[in-house]
Amino acid sequence: MNSETSGRRRCPIDVFRYLDYREFLAQLYSLKKRRGFSYRAFSRAAGLGAPNYLKLVVAGERNLTHGMAERFAATCGLQGEAAEYFVRLVEFNQAKRVVERNAAYERLSAFRRYRQAHKLEVAEAAYHSTWYLPAIRELCASANFREDPAWLASVLRPPIKPTEAKRALELLLELSLLERGQDGKLRQKNAVVSTGAQTKNMNIRNYHAQMLQRAIDAIEIVPAKERDISSLTLCLAADGLERIKQRIAAFQRELIDLAECETERSQTVQVNFQLFPLSQPISPPRRRARSAVEKSHE
Repeated sequence: MNSETSGRRRCPIDVFRYLDYREFLAQLYSLKKRRGFSYRAFSRAAGLGAPNYLKLVVAGERNLTHGMAERFAATCGLQGEAAEYFVRLVEFNQAKRVVERNAAYERLSAFRRYRQAHKLEVAEAAYHSTWYLPAIRELCASANFREDPAWLASVLRPPIKPTEAKRALELLLELSLLERGQDGKLRQKNAVVSTGAQTKNMNIRNYHAQMLQRAIDAIEIVPAKERDISSLTLCLAADGLERIKQRIAAFQRELIDLAECETERSQTVQVNFQLFPLSQPISPPRRRARSAVEKSHE
């Protein structure tokens, strides 16, 4: 194989299967290496000055600019939508802020071949970014639950559209978070929504952001006697933050046990906990070393 031109041949692996461009590059290089390819050959094909640039990118020691991502895509043999997907994938992986990562993920999920390759990933992202999906799943535990999108849409606070409720039920079944029993009725299924490494943090952050927004809305739309929104501002010792986190975790387990013991479930509620620093830790002042002159007067 001619190493000068091998990088320009059609890519032998499907880039749409990947949510990490470094993993894609690593696996592509591993495949080509068995055919006599090298980091130096890739650099020559891409017109790069550093012979080990690809190695540094795969190791996470270098990022790719937009222009460099396009050059890498061409060198990998990606064309058309595949090349554009690679560029968008680089943007997604390198995004720093949540809003940038969400926007980049929306661009990724717009590719039909991505949706086909990651059907469950797309569904899980929708679950974590849509507040009423976990609410509907919990409401399904009530004996009075009705599998009627119009009824379901009206009983939520705030109400949603019947079409949204219908799609929510379909998605919960698709994710195996609900199942249909032998009697034909929907019921909760003990399933865990587990996202991929590249979308896990994004999905969890989106979920918390959705629920924080619901708390803000509740101040306006839910009567005070039907809610409890309060806060504390505390000054803690160095290990105080960790001790409070442990107490919150224990209380959460207690609430879960309490909910499982409920016999007549009729309403879904959301319990939020927020614990975050309002200042940097303050170190005690360093004691000034006494001089020899000061010591001599003791």
